[in-house]
Amino acid sequence: MSSDLIFHGGGRTRTLQILRSPLARRMRLSVDPRDGGVRLVLPKRGSMREALRWAEAKRDWIEHQLGALPPTRALTDGTVIEVAGEPLTVTLVSGRGVKRDGDRLLVAGPQDMLATRLVRWLKKEALARLQAETDRFAALAGITVTGVAVGDPRSRWGSCSARGDIRYSWRLILAPYEVLEATAAHEVAHRLHMDHSPAFHAAVKRLLGRDPSPERSWLRANGASLHWLGRDP
Repeated sequence: MSSDLIFHGGGRTRTLQILRSPLARRMRLSVDPRDGGVRLVLPKRGSMREALRWAEAKRDWIEHQLGALPPTRALTDGTVIEVAGEPLTVTLVSGRGVKRDGDRLLVAGPQDMLATRLVRWLKKEALARLQAETDRFAALAGITVTGVAVGDPRSRWGSCSARGDIRYSWRLILAPYEVLEATAAHEVAHRLHMDHSPAFHAAVKRLLGRDPSPERSWLRANGASLHWLGRDP
């Protein structure tokens, strides 16, 4: 639920979100780097008054964290975005749909539809590339994948169900292609080992043909910034 506490930082305004958890043993305050959400988790029987007082005492820290978040990147005419590691300039044109022309992405107007049409194209591009990489690694592993889909989760770049469904963040298309590739290998390896055991990590390395540590490091260092493309401040 939302409280009455409001925080400002880095041009962003956020209302404190409060969540009671039966698993929480103490209060926990966080600023989500993916959407700037300010969240306070408190034990099921924790005092709401004490929780609000504690959050207010942390105001300077919260607003500093908001100010340190990656900048919002609007999707407008002239924006340069990286698609699978290639910089492309968004160009508003007449006509229909979205198509690539060399180092430009031609997006049909009007301006107020540009972001919607571009994100739709990016999702289709992400799905096509992730499907291809998933199929390739599945063939190498000798396993089947029930289905591949993309979404916009806040907490995971990919997930694999016990039934064999794999779901990815479409924002992987904004990362270097090697990152997308390594993520696909990671999820396919879960069809062999539904854990993060040494055997699982060995399977990822075997499928990918290299150590995925550089790609994991890239996501830790840069992943949050991918969530701010096309997002409101």
